[in-house]
Amino acid sequence: MPATFAERLLAWHATHGRHDLPWQVSDPYRVWLSEIMLQQTQVTTVIGYYQRFLERCPTVADLAAASHDDVMALWAGLGYYTRARNLHAAAKKVMADFGGVFPRTPEDICSLPGVGRSTAAAIAAFSYQTRAAILDGNVKRVLARWAGIDGNVASKAIETRMWALAEFLLPAAADMPAYTQGIMDLGATLCTPKKPACLTCPLNEDCVARREGRQLELPAPKPKKKIPERQTVMLLVSDHGRLLLEQRPPTGIWGGLWCLPETSTTLAAEQDFQSRFGLQIELEPSLPELVHVFTHFRLTITPQPARVLATTGVQASNTRWFTREEALAAGIPTALRKLLLLPSI
Repeated sequence: MPATFAERLLAWHATHGRHDLPWQVSDPYRVWLSEIMLQQTQVTTVIGYYQRFLERCPTVADLAAASHDDVMALWAGLGYYTRARNLHAAAKKVMADFGGVFPRTPEDICSLPGVGRSTAAAIAAFSYQTRAAILDGNVKRVLARWAGIDGNVASKAIETRMWALAEFLLPAAADMPAYTQGIMDLGATLCTPKKPACLTCPLNEDCVARREGRQLELPAPKPKKKIPERQTVMLLVSDHGRLLLEQRPPTGIWGGLWCLPETSTTLAAEQDFQSRFGLQIELEPSLPELVHVFTHFRLTITPQPARVLATTGVQASNTRWFTREEALAAGIPTALRKLLLLPSI
């Protein structure tokens, strides 16, 4: 009798899969932390952040008790900062609603802020050997090619079909950690978007995409959208060797992070700054523009140095003066970190 999908995948993973990742443990807190960090971020980038995060917050109770600024500083540079805010809120929910014990079922895990169906299933599979299917981007690609599933994998109809297939293919509960890691690894290392290594794939004998030569057609590519362009002026306001930073609102781009004050144009900067921050400033020559690319738009930043001439009002509660070293150690976005590391700043 031919080996099943799961049997072949498990045999491949035992020999060729990844077994040395720091989050390959049964502790659900550590698994959860890694799963959130790995959303939209590559493994090589995550490892350092993951290790530093655990040094500061080794348990869910430590994370719940940490300050907002500490959490954002630990996350700074990973991007998609809603993940950090949700992570902090979820830790507090675990303490308040689950008595400090990380929930066991996919349904309860999914009740935590920032955790969706696939992430909850992965945490339950790795931590508790729960038979729950995952369906992240890598898994969608593997299943679409192996089963020859046409259509946009983000559409409701196709996604429902893929969830049903993913659940049908699951092995016994005891094999769930290895199987879940294996299907992730297969998509990340062999069944890649552009150059799939079909000759060494354990599923190649009955893979529809390989049989029909459609590896690069499946899954169907999403329609490309033109990336919008945006511009902003960031004010590098200095006073006695310190920079004024403004903590952004908790939601939106760079939510909760410390950032340079922004204005729409250089011409409006002096008047705008005095009315918003109670400081009279004098502009200095602008620095070269910096382009920062987000997932959904491209931001062109004009760094505008300025110096304080006088204080004309009470300093806003969401502002603080930082030395360069203090700013680099705080929760700041990557674009600001790039600016502060320029030799001209």
